[in-house]
Amino acid sequence: MSTPAINGVLQNQLSFDGREKLVAPGFEPLYSTGLGDAYVADSLSLLQALPDDSVNVVLTSPPYALHFKKEYGNADKADYVEWFLNFGREMFRVLKPDGSLVLNIGGSYNPGSPTRSLYHFKLLIELVESVGFHLAQECFWFNPAKMPMPAEWVTVRRIRVRDSVEYVWWLSKTPWPKANNRRVLKPYSKDMERLNKKGLTKTVRPSGHNIKSSFSDVGAGGSIPANVIEDELPLDLLKFGNNAANDPYTRRCKEAGLKIHPARFPAALPEFFLKLLGEDGDVVVDPFAGSNTTGAVAESLGMRWIAVDRVADYLEASRFRFYS
Repeated sequence: MSTPAINGVLQNQLSFDGREKLVAPGFEPLYSTGLGDAYVADSLSLLQALPDDSVNVVLTSPPYALHFKKEYGNADKADYVEWFLNFGREMFRVLKPDGSLVLNIGGSYNPGSPTRSLYHFKLLIELVESVGFHLAQECFWFNPAKMPMPAEWVTVRRIRVRDSVEYVWWLSKTPWPKANNRRVLKPYSKDMERLNKKGLTKTVRPSGHNIKSSFSDVGAGGSIPANVIEDELPLDLLKFGNNAANDPYTRRCKEAGLKIHPARFPAALPEFFLKLLGEDGDVVVDPFAGSNTTGAVAESLGMRWIAVDRVADYLEASRFRFYS
């Protein structure tokens, strides 16, 4: 299947591998790859078109409820929870019983005050208590590129510190979602390698934990990662922070004169969760796809995907993510 040129710059051949893709009836994709489809559409309408229990992972970063408007659109804080619950109910419906919703959502300050909004906590509570999700685990994306904002509190009056983490709610349809942390093991630290060679003496820590074996007895093949996600898992050219200026996507957007999405997340974030929660052939949906980092990572892992965004320019440029 041939992909149309983007402003005469890009044209390439993508082939299907014979897997059956999840189809959204009544919607025509902007472009397709061997494993996925990208749609310019209303996300809620497209979710409503998907069948029950058909998706393994919904992984997305919706527009945050900020007290100033962004060009890609964001709901007002006062209405945000109710606005998102409409999507949350459909996400719950389309997920398979062992499926997961991974929701990256940032916090914000209350307007005119150096105090934090609680909107994202309120949303979490409603997704659990009203929609029926279970909170599998709260995780955090460490984003060192975040600007010191609001400037009035951080850099002018200097009464607050720079905010460098964003929340990632891992929610599941049942208490027992499909997950395997062996797929995201990290290399052992130098200290662990040293202990492996030296051996560990049986001991009881002051906390009461009984330490009775070295990790060589476990044979796990790596250390279990923490719930703080950093850009450290190898994914070659797809791995860049959200402020990268010279990655293939950004560079080719500039060459083609296409608008770069202003709120991208790094490939390390979907890579971590798709490895943890999915496997080859699973179906991944991102209803607020933006520049489609999720779809590109899913494709690299052999997963089928659907990406949806209402801004055609952002999805048009996201084709570049599928070319090295």
